[in-house]
Amino acid sequence: MNREPLFMGLVFDENDQPVSTATIGEEPCYVVNDAGFLRHIPSRDVDLKVIDSLKGQITGNEELIADQTAKMLGQEDLFTHAIIQNQLKNLDQHFDQLLETGIPEEARLYLGMTGFKVVIDVHGELMRLEQPSAPAQDGGDEGDE
Repeated sequence: MNREPLFMGLVFDENDQPVSTATIGEEPCYVVNDAGFLRHIPSRDVDLKVIDSLKGQITGNEELIADQTAKMLGQEDLFTHAIIQNQLKNLDQHFDQLLETGIPEEARLYLGMTGFKVVIDVHGELMRLEQPSAPAQDGGDEGDE
């Protein structure tokens, strides 16, 4: 079983300060500095909240994600599309495996460089999940509506 927080190095507090990690007994924790009081929050609780948020964004959008992934891979054939879509339908298995094995350090560094950020409060509640986004299709600003 993985013994370090899944999103280590990607979690920040409400004041945009990086959250450190520690292990209490055998339980990995995120450590939030609450005005000098260090709150130890079991990392699995936070990690599951982040995964649920990601799952919610994927669910219902499998077709679009499969299309875009196939395009990015340069393999827009029906077979590739079907494989990607099938993998998206089995997300629970993939996330369970991810919780067990962890995210490789290189992948976490890459996520951080792309702007992926988990923001939690002093109680470990997920405040927001910041993710890189694709540029607007029309080439304009995303804020123009």
